[in-house]
Amino acid sequence: QVQLAESGGGLVQAGDSLRLSCAASGPISTNFGAGWFRHAPGKNREFVASISGSGQNSIYGNSVKGRFIISRDNAKKTVQLQMNSLKPEDTAAYYCAVRVDSGTRRNALEYDYWGQGSQVTVSS
Repeated sequence: QVQLAESGGGLVQAGDSLRLSCAASGPISTNFGAGWFRHAPGKNREFVASISGSGQNSIYGNSVKGRFIISRDNAKKTVQLQMNSLKPEDTAAYYCAVRVDSGTRRNALEYDYWGQGSQVTVSS
């Protein structure tokens, strides 16, 4: 069974940086597409970032573009989300997601596996 283990969440102040990691295990190839979504109370689930299986292409939600960077290490089967210049409105539970196919996607319904979620709280 494919599993995604997230780590790196925590409490930070506005303007700080934080790095989330997602480690994939189980029967999945290293060229899987991957993404990050976030969900805050009272708000809809929001697309954050997506990266292709090769790592060559990445896309971002408008609210994080220019501040967040998605990357991957295929040798370790991990996906990272570097979050810079954090704002209080970034506070949410962040979920790593992977899809068997390698392309980037903004739609959560196109992902096959999900991490357990990692809480990020940004204070002002």
